[in-house]
Amino acid sequence: MITSPHARSTALGVTAAFVGAVAAIAVAPPADAAPRSDWAPAGSAAIHPGVQMYTEGAQCTANFVFTDDAGSTYVGYAAHCAGTGAATDTNGCQAESLPLGTRVEFVEGGSLVSGGTQVGAGTLVYSSWEAMDRTGETDENACAYNDFALVEVDAADAGTVNPSIPFWGGPTGIDSDGVPAGEQVFSYGNSSLRGGLEVLSPKSGAALGDPAGSGGWTHPLYTVTPGVPGDSGSAFLDADGQAVGTLSTLGLAPLPASNNIGDLSRELTYAQQTSGISGLQLVEGTEEFTPVP
Repeated sequence: MITSPHARSTALGVTAAFVGAVAAIAVAPPADAAPRSDWAPAGSAAIHPGVQMYTEGAQCTANFVFTDDAGSTYVGYAAHCAGTGAATDTNGCQAESLPLGTRVEFVEGGSLVSGGTQVGAGTLVYSSWEAMDRTGETDENACAYNDFALVEVDAADAGTVNPSIPFWGGPTGIDSDGVPAGEQVFSYGNSSLRGGLEVLSPKSGAALGDPAGSGGWTHPLYTVTPGVPGDSGSAFLDADGQAVGTLSTLGLAPLPASNNIGDLSRELTYAQQTSGISGLQLVEGTEEFTPVP
């Protein structure tokens, strides 16, 4: 797993291939729910995709912003960021997780020499690892790559959130058919290992083609620079600016220094079915998606 250098138990891992498909997700807001329009300006928002997230000392990276029928605000990251098992755990059906209700801090500028500045806080309200354990999941597809969690932003901090991906803009929606080999991908985040070098935060790269038998649940890719510990959970956009995945693991073989992202459409569908959050949905960015050649 790609997590923090300070993590209690999560670390680099190698993903396994799996098969299966998941029902299509509902992207549009429910008919009786008006979409929020009161997001903080993208240029000054304290909480946004790419912000650092600390869970009992383990640093990971926020991916996308979500909301629900009640208008609550959620930020996603990797389920293994709240893991409590061994450093090599990659199977979410067997790994242990901190309980729902665990507090999570949003931080800017965290590094190996500084704790950074806390810009907000929230509560872990959904973990795919917890959900799969609770429901007795036996699908190897989900067990291997469903690595997604949601933190509900405290009401006092919800007004500081913007859903746009810094530097790139978007997301423009959700990609539900994956990324073919060679398609460009885009991400943003700054692990505490990078010492606060913001120039390394934007990342672009290319998809490598899905492994045989994976059923579209995982998408290996290369980026410049590759994801490192602390980047876990980061958002990935496809060439159209659609949300395609969330960073989960570093591939050690057969593609050294590649990364593996979990498919967001499948992860979100699972959350919609098991979280108990009514009307859970992705929030599109307020800023236009503008990939840089």
